[in-house]
Amino acid sequence: MRVSPLRRLATLATTLGLASLGLLGAGGAPAQAATGDCPSGYFCAWKTENGTGTMFKTNTDKATLGAWDNTFKSVVNHTSKYVCLYDDPGYGQAGSVDVWAPDPAGTEWGHAFGATSSVKFVSTERECSLGPYPQWYSSPAPKAAGFGDLDGDRRADVLVRDKAGRLWFLPGDQSGKLVGTGGWNAFNALVRHGDFSGDGREDVIAREKSTGKLWLYPGTGTGALGARKLVGTGGWNAMSRIAGVGDLSGDGRADLLAVEKSTGKLWLYPGTGTGALGARKLAGTGGWNAMNALVGAGDMNGDGRADLVGREASTGKLWLYPGKTGSLGSRKLIGAGGWNVMDTILGLGYVNGDAHVDLVTTTTSGFVGDGCRGAGCQLVYDGRGDGALNAGAVTGDDWWKLNGVF
Repeated sequence: MRVSPLRRLATLATTLGLASLGLLGAGGAPAQAATGDCPSGYFCAWKTENGTGTMFKTNTDKATLGAWDNTFKSVVNHTSKYVCLYDDPGYGQAGSVDVWAPDPAGTEWGHAFGATSSVKFVSTERECSLGPYPQWYSSPAPKAAGFGDLDGDRRADVLVRDKAGRLWFLPGDQSGKLVGTGGWNAFNALVRHGDFSGDGREDVIAREKSTGKLWLYPGTGTGALGARKLVGTGGWNAMSRIAGVGDLSGDGRADLLAVEKSTGKLWLYPGTGTGALGARKLAGTGGWNAMNALVGAGDMNGDGRADLVGREASTGKLWLYPGKTGSLGSRKLIGAGGWNVMDTILGLGYVNGDAHVDLVTTTTSGFVGDGCRGAGCQLVYDGRGDGALNAGAVTGDDWWKLNGVF
């Protein structure tokens, strides 16, 4: 896939002496135009390298281009969408794909390669060559994990946020469905780990970036989310990390952990079973800012209590903090290093169906593994039931150009 920069500013000088005669699109009568004449909401192209002469314009997908096939030399994307230019008709990918970023102001134009045979409008860059969400598969588990399962089918599922701020639910059968049409980029933390509202369904907690408010989105049992409820009136931006951890307090209700930026202290916010959170309790006296990832992984060591996994920023080591009643026990090393190449670490319960909780990761550009390297690889680390993990296995390679996996 070629990604084409929009390299030249359109200026008034480009339109001197080139007044529009009608701006008709493909299939209409020709119109003499310049780059500044491309109307808002349209993608426009010309057969010349200086953006003059007869103008093609469209605001809908075009599987074929007729007389305009293989002629685009100059283009303007005066829309809020990404525009994909395919060398092949019908949006085929045997040839190259050029991606033109949104330019709602219509002030930029650039050169194309003269090989375009079809045009498509999409919301995110990845949709020019892939679907809006990656493929995710998990095996049916012999029992319910109590978390990582928004639709209650005993298969670990995933929420994915794309660059456009949409939220997708991936149930574990390689399919996906839209559960949030937009606006989810307003949140700088999303966590899930069990039922906070007391209705037996897994919920999502989100922190609003602009206000520091904490919102509960109750699960509906289908992968979708209900109307949100305010559970934190503000101040939550003071926390560097927030993690759903399950029942750490021992009362049968899902709890929340958060690291305070200014002190490095770890705080336990006990769930009440109504969606609200109780008075916080100190769970770690300091030093937790040394962790750049915290994951509520479930019962990894088989003692019946919820555990916490932390990644140490300075070393890339992975540590297991076994759950105690209302606190955490002495940590145990479960990853000797190299974990900083992971973009996301997820605790989703029984991914491989063997009643041992597993970890799932996605990778950064620094990852090198068997069958996949770079950003966008997805791995599953089988839990052994004693707190340790087996070596990660690559199970996906299309987890790139997203804006969060939960």
